[in-house]
Amino acid sequence: MSEVRSVAQRGDLFGQRVREHVAGQPMRRLDVLVAGCAHDEPLVLEHIETRATGADEDHPAIRRVLEERADLVTWSLGDLRSVPLPPRGFDIIQLSFLLERVRHAELVLDRLLQSLRPGGLVLLRVRDRRSAYGLLDRLTPGWLRRLLWRGLVRPGVPGPLPAVYEPLASSDGLHAFCLSRGLMITDDERNLSGPARSRRIGAAAVALVSKLTSGYFPASHDEITMVIRKPQHHFARRL
Repeated sequence: MSEVRSVAQRGDLFGQRVREHVAGQPMRRLDVLVAGCAHDEPLVLEHIETRATGADEDHPAIRRVLEERADLVTWSLGDLRSVPLPPRGFDIIQLSFLLERVRHAELVLDRLLQSLRPGGLVLLRVRDRRSAYGLLDRLTPGWLRRLLWRGLVRPGVPGPLPAVYEPLASSDGLHAFCLSRGLMITDDERNLSGPARSRRIGAAAVALVSKLTSGYFPASHDEITMVIRKPQHHFARRL
């Protein structure tokens, strides 16, 4: 069952799942793929060494951010369906606000999963197309999104980035995807983390959309947060 948590609690959730992942294993470096690296920085956990690699779409706003980041040892920009990634080369994929802004989202996620080691974790954050914010974001004309960006989003966040919102960017879409590929969802939560949380005008616009749709597109959250595990055993579907 999904639940709503604060931003701080979400960070604690990811950290807790990573610590559980390494518990009982010989101490070694964790290789992390940060996909959607225009937003989140890699998790920093005490006593756990990490090596972070970035991957994202080739977008001018994203490129500017990445050129200023020193926490990624390397990064690649381009078509994420074919971006070079080592097969089974990562223990963790930190996937932040990417799936809602790319086309062919299922193919992109399949490609990223090929680089995840058996038993590895996906720490997922995605804007929900079935939320009031998701509906507003994808229906707002591009010129208006650009005009509103500075007033609604905290400085330093690149954008506005494309608002594609294919069916995968939803709870139903993600659950169906994981079921068809033998992936295990260990955590499934809802959070409020975008302009609806940080700006009054954003909250008012989202509340209006929710009211006009009779709550079918709720204003209670805008983000889906999941922890997904790739199977360890050899009988599971191979990705």
